[in-house]
Amino acid sequence: MDSILFIIGIIGNVISVLLFISPIKTFWRIVRSGSTEEFEAAPYVFTLLNALLWLYYGLTKPDGLLIATVNGFGAVMEAIYVVLFIVYAADHATRIKAAKLAAALDIGGFGVVFAATTFAISELDLRIMVIGMICACLNVLMYGSPLAAMKTVITTKSVEFMPFFLSFFLFLNGGIWATYAVLDRDIFLGIPNGIGFILGSIQLIIYVIYMNSKVSHSSNETGEDGWQASDPLLASNA
Repeated sequence: MDSILFIIGIIGNVISVLLFISPIKTFWRIVRSGSTEEFEAAPYVFTLLNALLWLYYGLTKPDGLLIATVNGFGAVMEAIYVVLFIVYAADHATRIKAAKLAAALDIGGFGVVFAATTFAISELDLRIMVIGMICACLNVLMYGSPLAAMKTVITTKSVEFMPFFLSFFLFLNGGIWATYAVLDRDIFLGIPNGIGFILGSIQLIIYVIYMNSKVSHSSNETGEDGWQASDPLLASNA
């Protein structure tokens, strides 16, 4: 059972890494153009917080090495994205807004959770439970972020606003980590990833339904890499 759990965890890590590196093309475009254009900083800031909290959970949990490693990688990648966003912000107001949001959530928010659980909770099992509950709640919000994109697809009858590979890897990521959670009996890992698996399945079904529909030509709203400027990033973590 331990060997099966380890193999599933490795597969989950690979899929999660693919999700974490999925915005690289978007940021390559930002660097080339020297501007963040209409892209939003919030999704990357929230994903960084999500990765930091799961990294903390993995380091706190005695057998959480695989959770810690992938989210450690994710935290590094998301930190790079946030820094690049601040550096290449379209204007000064956007830069200040992004910097304040990152400071409040990624530094202040994570700092509060870390300090409260480290110094106020001495019992390890209770500390793991509290951190896990916080991570699970945040991860549910991350997995729920594609709901707006799915609504757009149904309204426009076009899948240009919902990249296939992102939906596909969301589906795989939720499924593999939900399986890992069942075998490891980790409810905090299982609930959000189970929800992610269901939402990923719905996205793929919607994609199949509308994939042959006529594509709208709203090039002013959609990036050359298929990302709508205002769409949230679906970087989900273990």
